[in-house]
Amino acid sequence: MRILSRYVLREFLVPLTYCLVGFLGIYVLFELFDTFNRMLEAKPSFLTVLSFFAGYVSPYLEWLIPAALLLGALYTMWNFCRHSEVTAMRANGIGFVVIVRPMLAVAAVLAAAVAAINEFYAPWASERAQNLREARFQPTDTQLRKNVNYINQIDGRTWRVNAMDLDNPRVLTGVRISFDRPDGSRLLDITCRKAEYLDGLWWLFYPQYQYFDELNAPMENPNPDLAGLVIRAFPELRETPRDFLLMNKKWEYYTIRDMLHTLDTHPNLTAHEKNSLWFDVHARVAAPFSCLVITLFAIPAGVATGRQSVFKGVISAVALFFAFYALSLGCMVLSKNALLPAAVGAWLPNLLYLAGGCWLFYRQR
Repeated sequence: MRILSRYVLREFLVPLTYCLVGFLGIYVLFELFDTFNRMLEAKPSFLTVLSFFAGYVSPYLEWLIPAALLLGALYTMWNFCRHSEVTAMRANGIGFVVIVRPMLAVAAVLAAAVAAINEFYAPWASERAQNLREARFQPTDTQLRKNVNYINQIDGRTWRVNAMDLDNPRVLTGVRISFDRPDGSRLLDITCRKAEYLDGLWWLFYPQYQYFDELNAPMENPNPDLAGLVIRAFPELRETPRDFLLMNKKWEYYTIRDMLHTLDTHPNLTAHEKNSLWFDVHARVAAPFSCLVITLFAIPAGVATGRQSVFKGVISAVALFFAFYALSLGCMVLSKNALLPAAVGAWLPNLLYLAGGCWLFYRQR
C-alpha cells in the first residue's frame, strides 16, 4: 500500500471509529437505563451481558454503519480541504479517485459486513437478546411453546400441536392434522401422540384416523389395514420443522431466506400484505448498498463543505444525515401502506443519493 493510501486510510478510520463507537454507545446507554435493575437482580455473567448488547444493537447496524460512514467521510474530506491537502495531492498528478480509493474500500468491506450480519447474525442474536430480556436475564432450560398452529395454504392442511420445543422442533407432541379437499370440505383428521421428523419424513406415533365425506359427515376408514400401524411414515406431508419455527417467530427476526420462503408458501396473502412484506425483503437487500452509496455521496460533498465555514460544514453534515433517513422512513411508510411499490420504496433513497454522488464525483474530476 502506498504511503498516500495509508495516510488517507488512517485519517478516515479515526473519525469513522469515533462516530460508530459513539452511536453504539448511545444505543447501549439507553438500553442500559431500562435493563440495569434487572441485571443487578439476576447477576448474569459478563459474557451473557456482552452477548445481550451485541444482539440488541445488531439490527441497528444497517443504519448506524452508513451514518458513521457519512459523517466520517464528510469530516475527512472537509479536513483535507481545510488544509489544502486535496489541492496538493492533485497538483502532483494524483487523480481524485486514487485519493479516495481507501475510503471506498472501507465502505465496501463494511457493506459486506452489514450483509453478513443481517443474514447470519442479527436475526437469531436479536431474538435471543429479546428473550433474555423478557426472562429478566434468568437462564431457561427449554423454549416450550404450547398450542402451536400451522396452516399449509398450498396443500390444504392444518396442523394443531399441543407442545413444541423450539430447541428441538423435530419432535411434536399431541398432534392433529386436518386434510381439506380443494373445495374446502374436510377429508381427513389424523391425531397422534407424537410426530417426529426423521430422514426428511414425518413419522406419526399411534395415529388415529377420521375420514369425512363431501358433506363433512364422518365415515368409515377406507384403509383399515393402515389403521393398525403403531408407527407410520407420511411422505405426503411436505412441511418441515423450519415451517413450524417460522410460525412462532416474529417477522423482524426472519432472514431473507425465511422471508422468501414465507412469501412462497403463503400465496393467499392480500396485495397490501404482499407489498408490505416485499418491502422488507428489498430493504434488507438494499441495506448493505447504503454503505457504498452514502460514502460515494459524502466524499465529494465533504469537499464542497470544506470550502465553507466550520459551522456551515457541520450543519450540512447533519442535514445530509437526517435527509437520507427521513427519505428512507417516508418511503417505508408509503410502501407499508401500499402507496408505493415495494422495490421503489426500498431502493429510492439509495438511487437518489447514488445519482447525487455520481454527479458530485464527476464535478471533482
